[in-house]
Amino acid sequence: MYWRYLTRAARRCSVHTTSSRTVGWWDHVAPAAKDPINGVTEAFLADPSPFKINLGVGAYRDDKGRPVVLQCVREAEAKIAGSEFLTKMVEESVKLVYGKDSDVVKEGRSAGVQALSGTGACRLFAEFQRRFHPESHIYFPDPTWSKYVCSSSFGFLQVLVQFFQVVKCLSDNEIDVQISIFSVIEVQSCVLYSHHNIWRDAQIPERTYHYYDPDSKSLDFAALMDDIKNAPDSSFFLFHPSAHNPTGVDPTEEQWREISYQFKVKGHFPFFDMAYQGFASGDLDKDAQAIRIFLEDEHLIGCAQSYAKSMGLYGHRVGCLSILCVDSKQAAAIRSQIQQIARAMYGSPPVHGILLVETILSDPNLKSLWIDEVKIMADRIQRKRTTLRQNLEKLGSSLNWEHITNQVDRLAKEFHIYMTQDGRISMAGVTTGNVNYLANAIHEVTRSEQETAKILCSISV
Repeated sequence: MYWRYLTRAARRCSVHTTSSRTVGWWDHVAPAAKDPINGVTEAFLADPSPFKINLGVGAYRDDKGRPVVLQCVREAEAKIAGSEFLTKMVEESVKLVYGKDSDVVKEGRSAGVQALSGTGACRLFAEFQRRFHPESHIYFPDPTWSKYVCSSSFGFLQVLVQFFQVVKCLSDNEIDVQISIFSVIEVQSCVLYSHHNIWRDAQIPERTYHYYDPDSKSLDFAALMDDIKNAPDSSFFLFHPSAHNPTGVDPTEEQWREISYQFKVKGHFPFFDMAYQGFASGDLDKDAQAIRIFLEDEHLIGCAQSYAKSMGLYGHRVGCLSILCVDSKQAAAIRSQIQQIARAMYGSPPVHGILLVETILSDPNLKSLWIDEVKIMADRIQRKRTTLRQNLEKLGSSLNWEHITNQVDRLAKEFHIYMTQDGRISMAGVTTGNVNYLANAIHEVTRSEQETAKILCSISV
């Protein structure tokens, strides 16, 4: 009896001690910064104004501002009912980016896996890089795909610059989906998301290379080449092959060839984040030109692909990671390693979206329809950009606007126009019905105050 009593007492003591120890386990966890896109959408939905406009979400919309399901996707839906999961999506994705007749495809030298859109593909590669090149760094263009959450005595200057001044710095062939214009003065405690956080979470040290010149609103090519030359041999570099996010400024074909040549000299590894193939210019091959130049020069390449924008499958998270190898044996080994990484992260990706993409890319008729629809989307966005510029010109806006603080807040409070706090505008949200209202609102908030700042104009999705 005595021992039974001691045992029960010990158990009660143990429960009390364990309970006291578990209290406060997570008290030190602070809320993460809110996703800026979700915050914009919440504010938009809560606004009762009939004139409200949501320019925050990058997903494509039709000219009525409604989400679009492409006809090729509708037809693919009908075809996949009861279908079994196949593996052709990766094969078709590789053909799409490297070319259907390329030696990579014929010789089976690509190690590819399905990924959770482009973000997931980048994360898989970052982890692969950490495991097999643990001492390496990753070089990002400055700037690159990211969202800023900053606190300082000044914070962000929220600015919208003259739209046609932005357009003037672009070639006629560049198709923009978003415009982001912002300036930072003495910014402190800045947190970066997307590319930076993906590689940071994989514990890969980050560095940047010169890319955009805000004064000329163009590529700082000389500085970019200097950074490539001065980087340690065999460094990893991330590139946007088309529609650079967030600037919309891309190297010319000749500049890509110079970059490729210098990569050969230095033995660098190029990793391409391909988010907008077809959606940038309306031409699938043109948007993959940079990658194919590197392929011609016999580089080994890594590539992240996403179908979120180009097929309107944003919520399906369909993407592909591919790594080019010296032969099919090496490809099999690398594929097995990437698959092992993916299994530890999320097991396997959802099947439905993969089947849709696979069906569209492998069916000649559906693929042809998709190519036509991608061109239609790209052309509509180009027309809306032109129309917005024309409306601003009619309002008498000069070529040299003064740059103004608090414009994002004014657009929301006074005109019910919503965008992220860094000034990113989704051109997919501009329609025939709201473009004049939007132009008037932009003109109003940019003519009444004067605050000079540097400008970063960005064109992306």
